[in-house]
Amino acid sequence: MKAVIDRVEGKIAVLLLGDESTTLNIPLSLLPAGCKEGDVLNISIERDVVGTEQTKERVTDLMDRLKKKGQGKTGMIKGPEG
Repeated sequence: MKAVIDRVEGKIAVLLLGDESTTLNIPLSLLPAGCKEGDVLNISIERDVVGTEQTKERVTDLMDRLKKKGQGKTGMIKGPEG
């Protein structure tokens, strides 16, 4: 995908993506050195299979710990009538 650096606002670059109807704000620190307004960038996005699996494992572990912590509790909230 192509993107054009439309403008720089402080430490943020505003990129126009593809047909230039979509913008993306990105920290200047993530752009290659020497980039300036008007430069055309090649943007590539790929799926991180390993990262996805690690995230799933972390969330599953957190959910398991929350379930264990809540065992023995009904989880019901009583109203004002008791």
